[in-house]
Amino acid sequence: MTIGYRDLAERLRADITAGTYPEGSTLPKQDELAAEHGVNVKTVRQAVALLAAEGLVTPIRRKGTVVRTRPPMRRLGIDRYAKSKWKFGLVAFAADREASGQEWKPGDQTQTVERVPADSEVAEALGVEEGSEVVERARLVRAGGQPTHTLTSYYRPADVEGTPLVNSEPGPAGQGGGFQVLTLRGLEPDRIRETFHSRMPTPDELEALDLPSGEPVVILHRTTFTADGTPVEFARGVHAASRFTWTYEFTIPD
Repeated sequence: MTIGYRDLAERLRADITAGTYPEGSTLPKQDELAAEHGVNVKTVRQAVALLAAEGLVTPIRRKGTVVRTRPPMRRLGIDRYAKSKWKFGLVAFAADREASGQEWKPGDQTQTVERVPADSEVAEALGVEEGSEVVERARLVRAGGQPTHTLTSYYRPADVEGTPLVNSEPGPAGQGGGFQVLTLRGLEPDRIRETFHSRMPTPDELEALDLPSGEPVVILHRTTFTADGTPVEFARGVHAASRFTWTYEFTIPD
């Protein structure tokens, strides 16, 4: 019976799932796999490429084909925004770390802050004119030195001028982060709308997040509103797909 690359990929996939090749381990060399399964090296290369496209393995130069680890970080759903957290100093990304059993430090988040013209998406979300000036706060977040995601928030200048949200020093914007800053300005966050989709990364995202070849990113769009429906923040997030699980728990609405 002739074994094609899809058949070989299925065998290797089953071995990975069964733990024959555990997370972080390296698959045997391609010529060894070829001999073991009675195929040529080209078939092995095609099978490995298929598994890499599925996100199961990552070919690393001078090391070999490494089995990817499961996402190490939990990203909480509605619980990460609980007022009981940020009103007492635990910002959202730190709440994720706490839920994941991981420590965090202010330097895990770095940011740049500047005034930029609102594009159509930002303008619609914040209810401002397209091209009008908004404050852009772009963050890069790391865990254990490895980038996990970027998050870029946009605000109306009058809402954040003179606050820690326009400070570009590493770390959250004060003890309770941006939500506490907005609350002190009389703009307490009360409702959040999030949407997600996935796609392949741009070259800039590939570099910023140090992504392996073939890994997609998860895109977050978040709009934050006060109790009276006023939008006070619009944010875009780009998350490395292999570095997060997404956890939601909520009461089912009537």
